[in-house]
Amino acid sequence: MLSKVVVAYGTTNGSTARIAETIAEVLRKEGVLAEAVPARFVTDIESYDALVVGGGLYAGRWHKDARRFVRRHGRALAGRPLWFFSSGPLDASATEKDIPPVPGVRRAMTRLNVREHVTFGGCLEEGAKGFIARKIVSSGKGGDFRDFGQIEAWAARVGTELVSGAPAE
Repeated sequence: MLSKVVVAYGTTNGSTARIAETIAEVLRKEGVLAEAVPARFVTDIESYDALVVGGGLYAGRWHKDARRFVRRHGRALAGRPLWFFSSGPLDASATEKDIPPVPGVRRAMTRLNVREHVTFGGCLEEGAKGFIARKIVSSGKGGDFRDFGQIEAWAARVGTELVSGAPAE
């Protein structure tokens, strides 16, 4: 069993943080020591045996904190078990089908030998930060499209792989 996993994430309005916290909680239930930490606060990854990195999607790009985390820790990340997730579609599409990673995330996946990427639905509700986010909400196109059943199932597969050392089916 791997001893310690961090779920590092970039978020603006907190919905990706809730996804990361859910992933860490499921990993703990699977027998993995896991914690969810904002990516900008993770300064050293040497104490982690594996990592999950996620970011909210904004205009077709991962949140800047997730991008910076991957750049800053690139060499060390390449040598560890690593999974990525994105959150963002403001519709049911992420629950209905597999949404491929955006180009910048796909390039990082190839460079770092990421085991898997998944895109989860996003959440944008009243009180969101940012002019564009507030416009989306006021136009009626916001809402909570996170599927926690899907998130928990994915995290359980990651946990199984971490505990057994073999890819989950």
